Amino acid sequence: MKKAVVVGSGAGGATVAKELQGSFEVTVLEEGRPFRPFTVELRNMEIMKKSALMVDARLVRLLFPAMRVRKSSGDVMMVNGVGTGGTTTICTANAIRKDEALRALGINLDQEFKELFEEVPISSDHQRHWHAHTQQAFELCSQMGLQPVPTQKMAYRSRCAGCGRCVFGCQRGAKWDSRVFLDKAVEGGAKIVSGCSVKKVVIHDGSAIGVEIAGGLGSGFYPADLIVLAAGGFGTPAILRNSGIECQPRLFVDPVLCVAAKWEGSLQDREIPMPFIVQKEHFILSPYFDFLSYFFNRNWKYRAKDIYSLMIKLADSNSGEVVGRKINKSLTESDLDRLREGAELCGEILRGLGCRDEEIFPGTLNAGHPGGMLPLTGKESGTFHNDVLPENVYVADSTLFPESLGNPPILTIMAMAKRVSRKCLALA
Repeated sequence: MKKAVVVGSGAGGATVAKELQGSFEVTVLEEGRPFRPFTVELRNMEIMKKSALMVDARLVRLLFPAMRVRKSSGDVMMVNGVGTGGTTTICTANAIRKDEALRALGINLDQEFKELFEEVPISSDHQRHWHAHTQQAFELCSQMGLQPVPTQKMAYRSRCAGCGRCVFGCQRGAKWDSRVFLDKAVEGGAKIVSGCSVKKVVIHDGSAIGVEIAGGLGSGFYPADLIVLAAGGFGTPAILRNSGIECQPRLFVDPVLCVAAKWEGSLQDREIPMPFIVQKEHFILSPYFDFLSYFFNRNWKYRAKDIYSLMIKLADSNSGEVVGRKINKSLTESDLDRLREGAELCGEILRGLGCRDEEIFPGTLNAGHPGGMLPLTGKESGTFHNDVLPENVYVADSTLFPESLGNPPILTIMAMAKRVSRKCLALA
């Protein structure tokens, strides 16, 4: 049986591993360690916050190794998961289909989405669990003509305690993440190697023969007949460039800015994050308690239970790149204008909920959905394979997106990964 190496165990990598195992002998290489939820109680974190020890968001990894926070050249905090399951373990489990740009290229993923809805527990039946303040926010957005829609979630609803800690990893196993697909791959014989950082694809006579890994004791080599890169929008471009394959300077990151207010007893920190979404042309709005801002932004001075926050997630411009470990990304004037538009709308909603202007404050600008540096075009709509890649190397993550989604990308990444898997099976 031929050997396949899958780099990365997040949404794309885990999907590919599950789909290929049995036709290939699959090995998944994951840079991070096995994922563990963050179990420190919020009240203990609040004590640390008051002590002024938590002065830089990049320190979060000392407490929670599965979350990496870096700053781009444009001073945007970049957040991603590092560990088995990738960023799916620290997301809010949103199941949003967002493939308009792909359909415009002639790519129809209806079958792949249909399969995912059969394989993953997806439902928007959680409105009865919302707190009164969130219900009030939903009703106000409806009255304003914003057409809010309850968010479809990937979750085993009966296990959910509504604790609000989705971004720290679910301790009850209520939130679905890509480790479910990894487990299925392992059941079929796949191997998972964690703590394994892939440096580059090794190419000989125009064909990939394996990957080189970097470690504390030097480098190593994993031979492969097929290589699928799914190391994420930051990781995959870096590996490709180390391999002598140039990507495009088209990095997007889906910037997030929260606008919050003091609203006593709202308890947003203890309920389902992103319970509903308002879709605008260039961004979405959603209720979201931003723990990153709460612990590291001095504007967030009120008690967690008395803060209510609205997230702006922006579909930003394709302008930026990853160079080695450095992320070159600044927001354009157009991006900033759209963020201001979103912030004004958030302020209008919060004031409509009775919050006072002097108690409305911004969060920390951050981003966590990078992609776009090897985008699909109409030319690759049938093959899902760029000509710059050796014929036995594929990409199966957000690097393929032609533009920013401005929306949670996990479900769409998994649909693309299923299509990539079908292309790879032809090489078995």
